[in-house]
Amino acid sequence: MLAVIKSIAIEDHPIDGFVPDDPECFSLNFRIRIGSDEAAGADDFDLCVCTPTWLSRTIWQPKWGRHLLIVREYDHSTIETTICEYVAKCTGGEWRDVAGKLARNFHWEFEDYQE
Repeated sequence: MLAVIKSIAIEDHPIDGFVPDDPECFSLNFRIRIGSDEAAGADDFDLCVCTPTWLSRTIWQPKWGRHLLIVREYDHSTIETTICEYVAKCTGGEWRDVAGKLARNFHWEFEDYQE
């Protein structure tokens, strides 16, 4: 089973043509809908994308870096390619296996779900 990106959106901003005020100092939350190549549905995965400059200007206390992609500057194409390349590597026998691999770098909406 393969993971397939169904959509990518930037929280609070249109994705087409969007550029932050300062492309070298920003933090954006991306919502990535990912499903299996065998089904129409998708689960939500979130990812914070930011620059080192933004981190150095805004983070004063120790902070964990899970679900975080650090880029030098805002380049939508590079960010999307990086996301797509990671998703393409996530395969497994069942969706739960695939989603578990995706959740290593993205925050999965069902990450802590208990049956």
